[in-house]
Amino acid sequence: MTEAAASPLQAAGFRWLLLYRILTLLSYQVVAVTVGWHVYEITGDPWSLGLIGLAEVIPFFCVAPFSGYLVDHLPRRKLGAAACTVLAVNAGVLALVASGGLATDGTWPIYAAIAVGGVGRSFLGPVYNALFARALKREQFARGAGMGSVVFQAGLVLGPAIGGLLVGAAGKSVAYALAAGFAIAAALALLRMPVTEPAPQLQRGPVLASIGEGLRFVFGHQVLLAALALDMFAVLFGGAISLAPAFIKDVLHAGPEALGILRGAPALGSVAVAVWLSRHPLQANAGRILLAAVVGFGACMVGFGLSQVFWLSALFLLLSGVFDGVSVVLRTTILQLATPDAMRGRVSSVNSIFISSSNELGAFYAGSMARLLGLVPGVVLGGFVTMGVAAFTAAKAPKLRRLDLRELQ
Repeated sequence: MTEAAASPLQAAGFRWLLLYRILTLLSYQVVAVTVGWHVYEITGDPWSLGLIGLAEVIPFFCVAPFSGYLVDHLPRRKLGAAACTVLAVNAGVLALVASGGLATDGTWPIYAAIAVGGVGRSFLGPVYNALFARALKREQFARGAGMGSVVFQAGLVLGPAIGGLLVGAAGKSVAYALAAGFAIAAALALLRMPVTEPAPQLQRGPVLASIGEGLRFVFGHQVLLAALALDMFAVLFGGAISLAPAFIKDVLHAGPEALGILRGAPALGSVAVAVWLSRHPLQANAGRILLAAVVGFGACMVGFGLSQVFWLSALFLLLSGVFDGVSVVLRTTILQLATPDAMRGRVSSVNSIFISSSNELGAFYAGSMARLLGLVPGVVLGGFVTMGVAAFTAAKAPKLRRLDLRELQ
């Protein structure tokens, strides 16, 4: 077997990095499912679910540019371990709130804990992307991105399922406590990861100027910018999954176990397509495939919004995950191939602002539309807007439309 054909899984550092990734995802997803049920149980208001996303995205936005700078200048594994510790403390506080061990009034302590979690989560993506490039050779990036997506989506499948089952069988405090355990295990996995890190940069320029350098790189690269913007707006307007607790109770009339299925269905579809793409990486016509995948994602959101049958709703979410999985793998590959090593933290933080924050902003948008237009019309409108975003991007970003990934290698 040639070095270029070697499986990324042969690299011990990459295996530890994947373990770190799935454990952080399990921690975050168990909290996300549990806190959604927790808040809706208290308020009964879909808009309160949107506020969950807003509570996380505001601190995330404020910290993410600086987290990327720190990842480029300080030991990456230690920063990642510290971020995991923040997630563990966050989940522990939520467990105390749910069990009554911490006297509270209303939902504000829950939103405060979510905000702290947003600070910790702003480091996870930059740390992963920066260490990804240290753990693998460049010729392994495409297959490694597919495998990373498999692990990522597996976490999105297992996390909601575990969270939903635990909430129904053992209660919210047990679910939160398990999430804290996952975060601690992720920190330990990262610290054990065998990888060489670049020497700390002793001569550092002004922080804001360094952050601006990362922003200029992204906004000056049409393919990278278009891929990030396409994904951001698709998730922003098509973020119907955040309203799953409301659909479960008010449209589909099921319980928390069904919530776990709906939250996990998109990731299950993404796992299936990511497994295939890890063995058959896309190269030619990558841009057209990416645009088509976003159109398919929007169509699935329309179908989910109109469905009143639980298993049909789950099917639409499963198919949306297939389309989203194609988008995630292609975007991740573009990000890794296009970014210089010395800027991976800062560029990844921009990616986090575009992508990760769009989930929370999408949740806020979906909750707001549900209040203004109604639950079903709000989701259906978001699906149509997502398809419109893909058409607009195709017209305005010809380099993405004509993209062949071999040109970036």
